[in-house]
Amino acid sequence: MQKTQSYSRPRTQTFDLIVSALLIALVFVATVFLNIKLPIGGNGGLVHLGTGMLFIASILFGPKKGAIAGSLGMALFDLMSGWTIWAPGTFIARGLQGYIVGKIAWSKGKNGNSVGLNILGMVVSIPVMLVVYYLYESIIFGNWIVPLASIPGNLIQIAVGMIVAIPVCIVLKKTPLFK
Repeated sequence: MQKTQSYSRPRTQTFDLIVSALLIALVFVATVFLNIKLPIGGNGGLVHLGTGMLFIASILFGPKKGAIAGSLGMALFDLMSGWTIWAPGTFIARGLQGYIVGKIAWSKGKNGNSVGLNILGMVVSIPVMLVVYYLYESIIFGNWIVPLASIPGNLIQIAVGMIVAIPVCIVLKKTPLFK
């Protein structure tokens, strides 16, 4: 059996499946139970801690698990909570976001151990998420103006996610599981 780069347990397909399922569940739960609807236009969106969990998953477990957790966890939230029309856009936007954060955080052999790379990954993921949601909403609403109302809410959500993820990852990276 091979060992993973981020944690010292033997890597098996079953273990990877369990970790992925738990990360999806954590993103979903953080999105469902810790959210505030923004009063910005008709589609102002939500501020939720699911973004923070997406960042944490990507930094701690890398790009693939980050992409899976973000795309499935948040798209599942959309499907279950009345935001159903946003699920395909969320799946793409959050999958790309998780992958980008994880890819940068795990670059240069750092495996999420560099606060600078972790922050860079989160920052680089911002325009990708904004563009995917903007294009998706442009299709839904049939114009290029209405989706602009979602951008401030998305930026607030990302800022909250970063504020949560940075200290959580710093603390978790010091635990034996992630050394």
